Parts: sequence; structure tokens; C-alpha cells
Amino acid sequence: MNIEQIYTGCLAQGTYYIESNGEVAIIDPLREVVPYLDRAKADGATIKYIFETHFHADFVSGHVTLSKETKAPIIFGPNANPTFDAIIAEDGQEFKVGAITIKALHTPGHTMESTTYLLKDEDGKDHAIFSGDTLFLGDVGRPDLAQKADDMTQEDLAGILYDSLRNKIMPLADSVTVYPAHGAGSACGKNMMKETVDTLGNQKKMNYALRADMTKEEFIKEVTAGLLPPPQYFPLNVKMNKEGYEDIAAVIERGAKALNANAFEAVANETGAVVLDVRHQNEFVQGHIPRSIFIGLDGGFAPWVGALIADVTQPILLVAPDGREEETITRLSRVGFDQTLGYLEGGFEAWKNANMEFDTINSVTASEIKDAIASKEMPVFDVRKEGEFEAEHVEDAQHTSLDFLNDHMTEFPSEGSFYLHCAGGYRSVIAASILKRRGIHNLIDVAGGFAALKKAGVAVTNYVCPSTLK
Repeated sequence: MNIEQIYTGCLAQGTYYIESNGEVAIIDPLREVVPYLDRAKADGATIKYIFETHFHADFVSGHVTLSKETKAPIIFGPNANPTFDAIIAEDGQEFKVGAITIKALHTPGHTMESTTYLLKDEDGKDHAIFSGDTLFLGDVGRPDLAQKADDMTQEDLAGILYDSLRNKIMPLADSVTVYPAHGAGSACGKNMMKETVDTLGNQKKMNYALRADMTKEEFIKEVTAGLLPPPQYFPLNVKMNKEGYEDIAAVIERGAKALNANAFEAVANETGAVVLDVRHQNEFVQGHIPRSIFIGLDGGFAPWVGALIADVTQPILLVAPDGREEETITRLSRVGFDQTLGYLEGGFEAWKNANMEFDTINSVTASEIKDAIASKEMPVFDVRKEGEFEAEHVEDAQHTSLDFLNDHMTEFPSEGSFYLHCAGGYRSVIAASILKRRGIHNLIDVAGGFAALKKAGVAVTNYVCPSTLK
């Protein structure tokens, strides 16, 4: 038996490749399925089953394409109602993969179809659980994302999740390994550990939601406390995972069209496409196509696209580093953004060489503005997450989290300049690009973000440990 966790950091997502005696099960595959096909071929193995823990909201799974390529059936747990052919497992139903057995444990609460898969080894011993978004390391899945009846609240779902954990997961042996669908950084939970594999025994000790003496009322209160609104693209991804989607090969073929500067501008004007610039933030600051949005590939790319562009049907044109165009299209498709219409051939340099208009962002170092901040000459806007801001921030800074920037445009001054910063410089440039696209140009980006401001000696509030803020 071989269990491999294939972890994608950008999405904080874990896919699982399980092989036994030449048969393979894939759990929660990513949209691009060629790596799984290649791996099975190299192992001389056949993909027998594709297991889905639930209808994912934060990414588009590869289940439909992988099933088409392999003829392996897709398996969901009870209550799932996809529009394509799938096996809807009964609670407790078992599936043989080589010499091992995978048992479906219906664990609703995060969503009503959520199912944990229990792997029994060659001797029939409970070995591991693939818990999807039911159980994370350090947390459990948030109960406010499910497509549910109008009369079912997030508190109702939290209560159902409590029962699932107590009745299906906590009775398992402490030695059982926990393989979750997500780790720290995912919007599907709020308190995840940075580790991606653990034992159930350790989670019973470390995970607040698994306290043995916790009442259902306490669980509901703690699990629902502090939930921020989910990203707007989540329901659109659920719809794609439930109803199917276009093959990724067609998405890449459509998107991988090289366009010269004039053709690029023409397509943008004809289609209303968003120009998405995925270079490094320092390059974007120095020059970019007017009204383009920056979301760099080397940060939390796909989730930020989903949160800030939101509409997966939005046409997109790319400005990308040379050789990374197809990677960008693929990563966009992971969160359902399939309408890439092409990329700027030769990159931004080609745009400048064609004598096309371009824009820049006013950026300063923290040391340059230390005295100006101290004298409160201009307001400071912090676009980090709420927990980061509450833990420590520049004195008198105003907070507008990047996650919800589109809903708070009126909070920024229309006259007079203001400083904009995040933790290290990535998110503030994203924010600056969106503000400029919406006509707000009186911003000054702080290079290096809060870390640079603090190092320069700018006055900040006393540090408060985030764990005490819960």
C-alpha cells in the first residue's frame, strides 16, 4: 500500500493518490489530471475509483475529466446529487482497492453530503481517514458554506457537524492518521495548523473542536464565532463541481493565444476582458497596462483571483512572465476561471515597445515616510486580514482588508494622498491596482509593508497574541 499526499500550496489543498496491488484510488483530485494519469502509468497501475469528499467550494475538482479519461466511477457520499453519473455511496459502504478497503463514513455538517473515507489496511485494521473539510488539523470545516434548505441555519449545520465528529470520527483509534483536504491558508476553516498530516490522537489533544468535554452548545458557539463572509466565487465553484465543466485542455487551448499589443488591446475593448498582470509586484509598480489588475503568480494567486474578480465567467487577458502563460491559465482554471482569451506576446516590454500608454504606482520605502507617518500628515490604510491588524498595526492606521476591498471603496479619501500597506508588499499592490482601476489614484504604496514599517521604527500598537483574540 502506498499513500501519497499531493499538496498544492497556492490552494492549501491536499489530493490523495492511494495505490495497492496495481489499483489506485484518487481522492479530491485537482482540475488538471495528467499528473495522476502519468503516475498511475509509471506505477503500472489502473485508477479504479475517484472519491469526492463533498462538493468543493474553493476549487474545481478534476473528478469529471479524470473519470472521462479512465472510465473510473466517481464516488460521493449520501445526499450528493450531481447532474452527471456517479456512485452515491451509502453510509458504511466499502470499496476494495487492491488489498485495502475504503469505507464511506457519512459526516455531514460542513455540507450535507460531506463524507470521510476510512482506509483499512491489508489486515482490515483502521489505518487512516481522508476527512475532506469535515476535520482539519486544528480546526473543522466552517458550517456556513453548504447549499442548504432555507430553514437550515449555520447553527443547525454546526450541530450536525458536532454529531458527525462525535459519532463517526472521535471513536476511531488514536493511531489513525488524519489526511485533511486543506491546511493553513484555506478559507474553508479559520484556525488550521501549518502541518498537513497528523494522528487522530494528537488532534483530540490539540484541536479545540474535539474536546472530549465539549457540549454541543459550546461547539456551535465556538465553530460559528468570527466567521467572515465566504469569497463570492465559492457558490460558482460548487455549481461547477456539481454540474460538470469544460475539459481543461480546451480551456488551455483557448487561453494560450499569443496576441501582439494591438490585438491584445482590441480583444480587451471588444470583450470587456479584465487585464490580469501576474508578474512580480515590483515589476507591476514600475509599469503596467492602465486599469490592469495585479495578482502575482508567486503569492496566493488563485484564491485572490477568486475573491477579488469573483465572477468565473469574466473574460481575462494575461500579462505573464515569459514561459509561464500556460501555468497561469491552468491555475486560473483550478478556481473555475475558464475564460482566458489570450496573453500579451512578449510581455509588458512588448507593450512599451509598441508605444502604448502605461501606468505606474507611486511607491516609497518605510524609512522615507517614517517622519511623515509620525506627524500624521496622511492617513495610513492597512489591507491585511483582520486578525493581523488586531494583533499589531501602525498607530492610528485604518483597516480595510483586501478580502473585502471591493465593498469598501468609499472608505478611501477622494482628495489628498494616503499610504497603503500590507504585511510584505504583495497584497498592497493588489489593492493599489484595484483602487486605480476604480479611479482612485491618490495612493502611495509602502514597499515592504508592515514588516518594513516596523523595522524602520514607525510607532505600532502593542502586540496582542492572535490566540487571545478568538
